[in-house]
Amino acid sequence: MSPNARTMKRKYSIEERRSKILNMLHTEGRVFVEKLVETFDVSEVSIRKDLAVLEERKLLVRVKGGAIALHQAGDFDDMSISSKQRLHTHEKQLIGKFAAAMIHDGDRIILDSGTTTMEIAKNLDAFKDLTVITNALDIAITINNYGRFNVIVLGGAMRAVSHSTVGMISEYALKNIFCDKLFLGVDSISIKDGLSTPSLEEASLNQAMIGAAREVIAVFDSSKFGRRTFAHIADLDKITTIVTDSHISPELKDYIEKSHITLHIVDTDA
Repeated sequence: MSPNARTMKRKYSIEERRSKILNMLHTEGRVFVEKLVETFDVSEVSIRKDLAVLEERKLLVRVKGGAIALHQAGDFDDMSISSKQRLHTHEKQLIGKFAAAMIHDGDRIILDSGTTTMEIAKNLDAFKDLTVITNALDIAITINNYGRFNVIVLGGAMRAVSHSTVGMISEYALKNIFCDKLFLGVDSISIKDGLSTPSLEEASLNQAMIGAAREVIAVFDSSKFGRRTFAHIADLDKITTIVTDSHISPELKDYIEKSHITLHIVDTDA
């Protein structure tokens, strides 16, 4: 067959190609590098660069083998800690700083694994005496670096995706602990379904954390609203306080306030 007889694929400009990728994400929810290479007849390097640029623009989330739509990240993949760190960084930093100010010297606190709770760990300079219990290895190291706090790391099986421990050993340890505050990172939250996470083991551990704390403070950016993932953690009535950003929906804000949950909204637009 001569070259003129072949069906030639249209060559798109870089921005046209990226726009097409976003359209595919909108309709399909997920795209794969291999399929995009075939569709656009470009190299894998080019496609991976496209996905990296679109992720930097906060238009998608890269996952193994491709990418998923930003608003569906919690529904499709248990994202790695490195992927989560690139999302809503500004909001998480301000929420973490605000939440840290809710702690008092002498408190015994639980810090759940997560990128927002990590921001709390980074903002403890003002304190002299804290006991911090965590299942997150990266958070434990950060807290230990202060050199003056009592750090308790929950044992168990390590989840490589989150650098955290889960399982019966972690849950058993919490049965013998009583704490003042739990700072709970949240993957997904909705009025109907409450709090949820992609991991069954993580959900079970979070339930044990809730049972060990006098006050449960959920910390998360507003992108988590209106989503439901695989494993149910708790209904909203198990939460004492919520700290989130100023993009919270009016519907959820109204529901939270009527539910007598203390709501702190951090202005992230200033």
